[in-house]
Amino acid sequence: MVFTSSTSTPLYSLAWTPDSTGKYAGTCIFLIIFAFIYRALIAQKSVLERRRLEKERTRRVQVRESASTSASASTELDNPDTKRTETAPVNASVQRSAVRSWRFSVVLPRAAYNTVTTGVGYLLMLAVMTLNVGYFLSVLGGTLAGELVFGPYLSHSVLEG
Repeated sequence: MVFTSSTSTPLYSLAWTPDSTGKYAGTCIFLIIFAFIYRALIAQKSVLERRRLEKERTRRVQVRESASTSASASTELDNPDTKRTETAPVNASVQRSAVRSWRFSVVLPRAAYNTVTTGVGYLLMLAVMTLNVGYFLSVLGGTLAGELVFGPYLSHSVLEG
């Protein structure tokens, strides 16, 4: 297995086989943009997670007051103008918990986003596995450009895990 500099290496299928230098250059430009988009997706995930955590910290839950909590509870319950529920911030111990509550509205979009990001990563890996020098350098160039632009948006937790 050696790297090759052929300008007619197929990418993803035999239908995508550049047959001229211009088409090969176009394929390399596509890979640069694709790798750039991959880095953008990774950075956007970090931004979305930070927003979700901030929203979760400020989320308010409904707390129902029990009848035994106050002596005047029975008179308050008889009065239709009295609110029976109140909103309160989420308990601080719940906010700092490592285990978050499982909510379909959060997990499904996150899973779909991770699936798309993983798919793009695997397609870039397949491009590199053609062992074409131009394809390889294009993926590296797109990754470099994406990191230069989107690197500041990455959190340390994404880089470590």
